Amino acid sequence: MYDNDLSDIVAADKRHVWHHLVQHKAFESSDPRVIVEGKGIHVWDATGKRYLDAVSGAVWTVNVGYGRESIADAVRDQLVKLNYFAGAAGNIPGALFAEKLIEKMPGMSRVYYNNSGSEANEKAFKMVRQIAHKKSGGKKHKILFRDRDYHGTTITCLSAGGQPERSAQYGPYTPGFVEVPHCLEYRAADQGWGDLSGAEYGRRAADAIEEVILREGPDTVGALCLEPVTAGGGVITPPEGYWPRVQEICKKYDILLHIDEVVCGLGRTGTWFGYQNYGIEPDMVTMAKGVASGYAAIACLVTTEEVFDMFKDDASDPMGYFRDISTFGGCTAGPAAALENMRIIEEEGLLENTLAMGARLMERLEEIKARHEVVGDVRGKGLFCGLELVTDRETRAAVAENDAQAVVADCAAQGVMIGVTNRSLPGLNNTLCLSPALIVTAGQIDEIAAAIDAALTKVFG
Repeated sequence: MYDNDLSDIVAADKRHVWHHLVQHKAFESSDPRVIVEGKGIHVWDATGKRYLDAVSGAVWTVNVGYGRESIADAVRDQLVKLNYFAGAAGNIPGALFAEKLIEKMPGMSRVYYNNSGSEANEKAFKMVRQIAHKKSGGKKHKILFRDRDYHGTTITCLSAGGQPERSAQYGPYTPGFVEVPHCLEYRAADQGWGDLSGAEYGRRAADAIEEVILREGPDTVGALCLEPVTAGGGVITPPEGYWPRVQEICKKYDILLHIDEVVCGLGRTGTWFGYQNYGIEPDMVTMAKGVASGYAAIACLVTTEEVFDMFKDDASDPMGYFRDISTFGGCTAGPAAALENMRIIEEEGLLENTLAMGARLMERLEEIKARHEVVGDVRGKGLFCGLELVTDRETRAAVAENDAQAVVADCAAQGVMIGVTNRSLPGLNNTLCLSPALIVTAGQIDEIAAAIDAALTKVFG
């Protein structure tokens, strides 16, 4: 689709742009990839090569696909009318989107706007800390997070992250964050839990959280922050019985349950939010990526009215309200784009498509597993799936990270972009990650699977 000569653009990028998550030493002998156009589920790079994007913008973001003129028009019209005003005041798209969003989240009540998933999680952590000061003299301030989960890139978010290679070299970290065990049933033996499986494993993984609470002291723990489905830590779907027990534990010890929906939110798992698959009643929910499908920067922290009420105080306590600001949380482009994004998901039946195409994708991945011994486990929910690669199914020893990366590279050479856990989990960066846009078709699902099949054959034989 894109055939202009962009050699000058690539050269400028190479000279001046500092890319995310990239070792730039490689660019001394090669050019960086520059993406120049997207339409539907495809993107084109500066050389004119077309790719089927099976990771929605590389970081699980472009849920409704590329080239949506109606979203661009909604953003343009809103920017001309009012582009920005600080969040201490309201605006029309902010009020309208908050109302629409809360309709999709029974039990939730209030929306706090900001501009990234990391920032949304920071706001939640600040709320927990302020509640602790208001109710317990600061004692109930600890925040639990889960091994292999990821909550953002700031120092405090890294302090709450269960991916050691992402936080390495960035310490010292914010105190008061405590790790609980992951819930990956496939790796139960690594946790010392033998061959536990199903509901028995799910309860054991949840009980491990209670053990940490009791060790730390329930009167010191203010919140538990979890992803509904662990994303960058290996696409880990929770085992049977896990979430009901987690909810029970939080209620037992008066611990706020904070669900990080930055990846799963707005349809990725076939429901509006990932937690809605599991009957959870959260106190706080954070979201970003898919909220506007990348057409404008927006993130939200959504709370119950009970949490909101903790910050309502009379004038006798001038410090009692949530004293926080997000400059770009006042941009109106985000909620304007989010409103149109939500309309598209509803009117085009993309939740239903996600369930149907997710089932097809899982079926194709299971077929790949049957053909390739290197695939140890297939897991997923909706259009969010992973294949864990191992050198031996019996020992479950992980393949080398470079070999998993070679599969990704071969798929890209075939014109299909997939993802992989990388530089996150020491010795366990071995899970291929798939999250195509919610508009994906059956034919495109088959194309993704065929590329992975061929790549596994080439890399592993």
